[in-house]
Amino acid sequence: MKKTILNKKVLIPIVAVVFLAMGSSFKSDFFEIAKQIEIFTTLFKELNMNYVDETNPAELMDSAIKNMLDELDPYTRFLNEQDVEAYKINNAGEYSGIGALVRSYESKIVVVEPYKGYPADKAGLKAGDEIIKIGDIKVSDFDDNASELLKGANNTGINITFVRQGETKTATLKREGVEVDAVPFYNMIDDKTGYIVLSKFNRKASSQTKSALRDLKGKGAKRLVLDLRGNPGGLLSEAINITNLFVPKGELIVTTKSKVKKFNQEYKTKNQPEDLDIPLVVLVNGRSASASEIVSGGLQDLDRAVIMGARSFGKGLVQRPLKLTYGTQLKVTISRYYTPSGRCIQSLDYWNRDTEGNAVKNTNFKEFTTRNGRKVQDGGGVMPDIEITSLKSNTLIDALQQNSVVFDFATDYYYDHSFDSVDTFAFSDSDFEAFKRYAQTQDFSFQTKTEELLEDAINSDEHLLGSAVQEKYKDLLLAVNKGKILALDTYKKEIQKNLEDEIIKRYFYREGLYQYYLKHDEAILAAAALMNDKTKYNDVLK
Repeated sequence: MKKTILNKKVLIPIVAVVFLAMGSSFKSDFFEIAKQIEIFTTLFKELNMNYVDETNPAELMDSAIKNMLDELDPYTRFLNEQDVEAYKINNAGEYSGIGALVRSYESKIVVVEPYKGYPADKAGLKAGDEIIKIGDIKVSDFDDNASELLKGANNTGINITFVRQGETKTATLKREGVEVDAVPFYNMIDDKTGYIVLSKFNRKASSQTKSALRDLKGKGAKRLVLDLRGNPGGLLSEAINITNLFVPKGELIVTTKSKVKKFNQEYKTKNQPEDLDIPLVVLVNGRSASASEIVSGGLQDLDRAVIMGARSFGKGLVQRPLKLTYGTQLKVTISRYYTPSGRCIQSLDYWNRDTEGNAVKNTNFKEFTTRNGRKVQDGGGVMPDIEITSLKSNTLIDALQQNSVVFDFATDYYYDHSFDSVDTFAFSDSDFEAFKRYAQTQDFSFQTKTEELLEDAINSDEHLLGSAVQEKYKDLLLAVNKGKILALDTYKKEIQKNLEDEIIKRYFYREGLYQYYLKHDEAILAAAALMNDKTKYNDVLK
């Protein structure tokens, strides 16, 4: 009895100390936050009052906040009033403007893709046109994102000055409502196989996908290819609803885990499915991210679809917009998401960076099992069940895209060639040779892992191996550089697909590109062939 009393006497102070420590920890965190806010507020006030030149407090604060968030991950962002409006438009799939995808630079806005039948297209704007002036405002003189000037109320006029192939031109457009379809195209591949392109997860995604599926089944579709290639994601709820079209009500699709308890949730399907039995292939590539990976990863884990293509992007983080003052918001990463098998497909680790401050790729993959017992892995996107070589990417292909080499070549190609219809389009070997010559004249660069190691050895302070060996290293570095040019041939198949995709849109819009895919795309043809062989299709899912 005395022993029990003694234990209680010892236990109560221990519990008290634990709670005291927890309380102290909370108070310590709160004090540190308050302290840093006070320091920053004082600094900001003194800076603006005493700096030698006039300052712009709004711009300074915007820059300070955004640079602070850069230390976290690229998805946690401060949204000013304009950003909030753009965020809403992106989710809604509707806005008022000229109807074109554009890319902003310091001195120009480049038209990437005019949408068929919208103001930019009606005015004759083409991909590659460089807008240098909007009304009386020069793009180079505009501090904010000048592309916002292209948006405005319906039926309002806008004059633009642009450069095409070195020649300055002008055009007058009238803004109108632009609807961004989540499903820009669907059709039959053959008499029994339907094909749906899902390009984004806005609020129209599940309803448009359902409508397309019903229409295709009415035309005789007995199997389906769902194309998520290049789909960057969007609304989590739409990803759940689209998966729900093919799996039963009450099925777990996503689990989110966070340090904040209320963000720990399980997301299950809520509706009756559209079709539980139709054979299904989902296409993904390295630009399929977020919601695309929820759909493809969920259907893979549940053995409901065969995933084909190339490894997806690997974004396993969930963001939520939190309202701040004066109409601003913080879009913050609140949790990681996990597919039905329990895997998180996040590829980059933003919290453990290399010596240069870059996020490192996850390499320690863990194995999980699908419902049928198939092996799948976490940590690096969704790995397809069947890989398609032409959809793979690498540092060379990424550099050609990021440095606009493919885009600029397609622009020149468009003005030098003509085709009557998409059926007559052909990209020949001589065309590829022309691209190789063009690529070698462009100032684009990328660094391989081999080059990094060689340069580290050459620049080493120790020089332990002597000057002769250092020279050998330099010779190897030159050989690697020459090999990068030869790699244009090594990856001809992958590069040519990127070229064809970019070029065909110039002549026949995105609709024409998808029509071309139905007869020529390697992944689509492979998917149709797989589903035509029931035994082979079922064997993949076993």
